[in-house]
Amino acid sequence: MAADAEEVEVAGRTMRLSSPDRVYFPARGFTKRDVFHYYLSVEDGIMRALRDRPTTLERWPQGVFEGAKLATRQDNRGDAFYQKRVPKTAPEWLQRAEITFPSGRTAAELCPADLAHVAWAAQLGTIVFHPWPVRRSHVDNPDELRIDLDPQPGTDFAHAVKAAAEARAVLDELGAVGWPKTSGGRGVHIYLRIQPRWSFTAVRRAAIAFGRELERRRPDLLTVSWWKEQRGERVFIDYNQMARDRTIACAYSLRANPRATVSTPVTWEELDSCEPDDFDLRTVPARLAAHGDPHAGIDDHLWDITPLLEWADRDDRDGVGGDMPYPPEYPNMPGEPKRVQPSRGADRAK
Repeated sequence: MAADAEEVEVAGRTMRLSSPDRVYFPARGFTKRDVFHYYLSVEDGIMRALRDRPTTLERWPQGVFEGAKLATRQDNRGDAFYQKRVPKTAPEWLQRAEITFPSGRTAAELCPADLAHVAWAAQLGTIVFHPWPVRRSHVDNPDELRIDLDPQPGTDFAHAVKAAAEARAVLDELGAVGWPKTSGGRGVHIYLRIQPRWSFTAVRRAAIAFGRELERRRPDLLTVSWWKEQRGERVFIDYNQMARDRTIACAYSLRANPRATVSTPVTWEELDSCEPDDFDLRTVPARLAAHGDPHAGIDDHLWDITPLLEWADRDDRDGVGGDMPYPPEYPNMPGEPKRVQPSRGADRAK
């Protein structure tokens, strides 16, 4: 008979795991128990990624089954959804951080202080953890610059790896240390720890300048074009991942796909030969135990983004700079160009 619930000690707290035998990944046979214990087994890595960061939870309480739908901002109904506010029924010991959305509204988000916070979220059916690039001590000043290399139709992971090599070369020139990881899908993420001195607007501006420099060097491979009709078969540098309230699945987070892949830190050398499917719920704990976390030194390298802001100023002077469109759900931002798809803009001009 399947167990209705189990009790597990995590970080000095007794956690209740309900419906542990519920199948969460049917294609692999992984259960809620497997997900829960996966997160316990990668404590060192997941806490390095989440500690003291406001975190949005991507919850799949019935599992990642075929045809399951993730609710969006436009449609709040679905089999899975994003939880930004800690529910009122949550235990008092949970740490929270108050964050402000682009709309000006605020919320108290989960802010993991230890592994019990991660276990609590996993019990709720959290598959993916989406931390903000800030810490609770400075929620309006990012301490992490995230470079999201997103393959477009006609490109794949191999193209993202080539794009990452170009990004690494530029970072080396700048004297910055980048830390790569797989996205858990076809993309590659590169993280940099930065000094928490700048606003979201300034850090996003730095990300745009970095993306423009990459596009300038390899226009055949990389693009910062926000509009899909202009991207072509290139890797998109998603600069809007540095906009307020935009998040990326963190290091060691599972992804909600049939294979239960993991967004996994790798060394630069590994990136050339790995495949996203190499890293999943079963393989990553053993990898971490045997080899440690490739991101173990990330907090030892704080970088000053001033050179990127100087590039942004240079681009402005040269007439190739300026702001770029924000995501559609954002209010109109100061200095932002009109959010009109180029082809539609041309039609309106006729």
